[in-house]
Amino acid sequence: MEIFRRLHCLPRAEKQDFKAANNFQDNIAFNKPAWQLHQFIPDDDFFNASNAVDGRKSDLRAWRGQCAISDNDQRTATWRVDLQNILSIRHITIYYRTENAAWERADGELCFHDTNYTRDTIPAVLNVTCPVHGQYVIYYNERKQEGGNPDGYSQYAFNELCEVEVYGCPVPGYYGPDCSIPCPDTCRYCHIETGVCQGCKPGYQGHQCELQCDGLKYGAGCKEDCGTCLGYTQCHHINGTCLQGCHFGYEGILCKTKCSPWKFGKNCAQNCSENCVKDSIICKGTTGECMGGCRPGWEGLQCNMVCFDRKYGENCSQSCGRCKGHKKCHHVYGTCFDGCDRGFNGMLCGEECESQYHGYNCADNCSTACVNQTCNSIDGTCLQMMTVQEQKVGPEDINLVPILGGVVGVALACLLVVVILLMLRRYSLLVSTLKLMYKEAASDFLYLWNRRFIS
Repeated sequence: MEIFRRLHCLPRAEKQDFKAANNFQDNIAFNKPAWQLHQFIPDDDFFNASNAVDGRKSDLRAWRGQCAISDNDQRTATWRVDLQNILSIRHITIYYRTENAAWERADGELCFHDTNYTRDTIPAVLNVTCPVHGQYVIYYNERKQEGGNPDGYSQYAFNELCEVEVYGCPVPGYYGPDCSIPCPDTCRYCHIETGVCQGCKPGYQGHQCELQCDGLKYGAGCKEDCGTCLGYTQCHHINGTCLQGCHFGYEGILCKTKCSPWKFGKNCAQNCSENCVKDSIICKGTTGECMGGCRPGWEGLQCNMVCFDRKYGENCSQSCGRCKGHKKCHHVYGTCFDGCDRGFNGMLCGEECESQYHGYNCADNCSTACVNQTCNSIDGTCLQMMTVQEQKVGPEDINLVPILGGVVGVALACLLVVVILLMLRRYSLLVSTLKLMYKEAASDFLYLWNRRFIS
């Protein structure tokens, strides 16, 4: 807050007594931190900026240690005091260096920019009514280059401030003659005399700060934009947080941060599909749509559905082969889970059987009864039958196998019976021969035995 401009005090008057208006008697600048530009004799406490807020004003001479004095030959002179809080100010009183000489006095204007004071009209004690709010009270004085200043102005600018008193309420948020009446709750500041709001607290607006921020605004002066709240609703009128969370595609306390490349949805709580093609932005933060398309075998905005309608591969653009039972193939590679249907073979079951084969996976041979052993690849029926004279029975003839098997079985059974009968007959002859030989041997033995005893 810049209070004064182009003021220059000359040592040719005396201080006049001043009585504070109304009942605002607290000097809220007393012993507060002060600073000045271009101090006369730097580091010498006799001329320090704090002299102007130390409460001493009994001797308004430069070399008595009660005034803040700036250096010579400077085009600008600046002094300020820090009230250390934004406080309500009623009026300001300034005591200039006068060397204790007589000085006529005149009141200033409210926080004014003066270009009219001269050596004869500038007061020794300046009282400025200034019902505002601020933290810094700044005194600023300047001189233009040669020939640019009004008549009666000195060539250079000076600070010659013996005391600066700032009267107002020492605690923010109060008003009245003794600063005891609280300002309305939603007012940031109120008029120090009437209590009328002179600035709303963050989140409020209106003549008496009675209205909350709306229109997707919040904060001080309702100037901050809300983030992207769920359903594009109003955020908290004071701090801007979204009461129901963020809309799709946004995250963070204020819902102003877009989702990371691999996140999407409400509050960015969902992960992009693993089936998205990895791109700089994997999926759209609002819908989860894969920005670079889907990996082979997947489809849908979020690439979360396998290929259907017997399709597979990139963009699900390729058709499955002839899988067994007309089932779908693998959605990525196109292979058939249970093999190929009748009449087809190959890795993808897309190749028809050769002319001599038929059936599932082309695993069966055509009959030799077929001309050139060619048949229908699906059911094995001959495309053209041979005549009886042309037919040749071979082990590969699938249609004669049952007959040949029966004939061979019967022949083998008959042969086995003949063998058994021959063996039984041969066994019977052998037994008869042995009996006869036994009888003849016994007869010879008895004959020899009898002759032995006779002789």
